[in-house]
Amino acid sequence: MIRVSRFNGTSFVINCEWIETIESTPDTVITLVNGKKYVVNESVDDIIDSVVEYKRRAGFINRLINPLPENDDK
Repeated sequence: MIRVSRFNGTSFVINCEWIETIESTPDTVITLVNGKKYVVNESVDDIIDSVVEYKRRAGFINRLINPLPENDDK
């Protein structure tokens, strides 16, 4: 779950496993797999960072991704 906020200042949580798309239109619109849409204050990059952090805390991501072209799995 990630916390996001509406333009009126209230916050709520979304199950990030249900996110299908995130668009900047220029407002940020989160669309869930069931078709429900939410317009939120956070930027697309902030939402992506929140999802990655959630998955890291939940154990879905157990290490940082190597951004270098060399293979670090030797």
